[in-house]
Amino acid sequence: MKARTLWTWAAVNIIALFVTLPSVRDSLDHSVSWGILAAVALTVVLTAVRVARSGEAGEIKSVRYLIWQKLRKNRIAMLGMGVVIALLYAAMLSPFVTPQDPYAINWAAIATGPSDLNVFGTDDLGRDVLSRAIFGLRIVIGVSVLAVIVNMVLGTVFGLVAGYYGGVVDALIMRVLEMWNSIPFILLAIALMAALGAGLFNLVLVVSLSGIMQLARLIRGQVLVIRKSQFVDAAKVMGVPGPMILLRHILPHTIGPIVVMSTLKIGETILTISGLSFLGLGIQPPMPSLGGMLAVGQQFLYQNVLMSVVPGVLILLTVLSFNLLGDGLRDAFDSRLR
Repeated sequence: MKARTLWTWAAVNIIALFVTLPSVRDSLDHSVSWGILAAVALTVVLTAVRVARSGEAGEIKSVRYLIWQKLRKNRIAMLGMGVVIALLYAAMLSPFVTPQDPYAINWAAIATGPSDLNVFGTDDLGRDVLSRAIFGLRIVIGVSVLAVIVNMVLGTVFGLVAGYYGGVVDALIMRVLEMWNSIPFILLAIALMAALGAGLFNLVLVVSLSGIMQLARLIRGQVLVIRKSQFVDAAKVMGVPGPMILLRHILPHTIGPIVVMSTLKIGETILTISGLSFLGLGIQPPMPSLGGMLAVGQQFLYQNVLMSVVPGVLILLTVLSFNLLGDGLRDAFDSRLR
């Protein structure tokens, strides 16, 4: 990405910071959103500075630059990334951009169609469908990202340890993960949610514990190849401890699969959380959830079909865009395709 593009992006973020500053103290949601936007703006500025300095110094093109060049040639992946960025900004700025209070009940306008006040109508309690859909997108993306981070950390650790040490350690870790993975997820979710109770923290825990086997097996396969490399043998001869070899010499070579798997996993997790919410096991009312809105909307299809269409389209668009981006990243990280 060119420095000029990054500086333009940074300027837009800074302008948004100043525009939304007066509303920061309105609620905790406003403060959190403004803080996240400030962190994003700072990250973009630092990235723009680094890219500008690299261009001025005439440095040799890095691997990351080559990956980006390959990714930008993939139009489908760039389309997915554009939609992902737009959805992330909508979720991040939801307290500032929603037309109505998503929790405000209006008994005089229950399950009504589109109007000047409610663009996509209202739900079964007279709440604005558009506002609740945007807030629902914010919550499901936030929960999904946290769950994927926990999932990736656990899967990476298990895969690194199993692949590097091998033998009994490898067999024990993989057999335990296989037994855990054999439990049907819906039954596991019902049991854990019943035992732990409803709540976002418990939902993150339940979702993050699913699918660890997938990443652990992928990382283990990478480590089995990398541990035979000469630089790993040299580190062993120099007396470098095993954990340090894993962190400094082997882990960096597995970043590509981790990034690709994480991107694809976010879309899958969003679908999982929406499904659990549809069944009443995920995000609990009155908190907005796309799956919960779908469940309620099916009872009011004749009054306001948009109660189901809006959250359904958002789920479809979000999952599809993350999958397209993940496929593009997979191709960009694959050196055989360069």
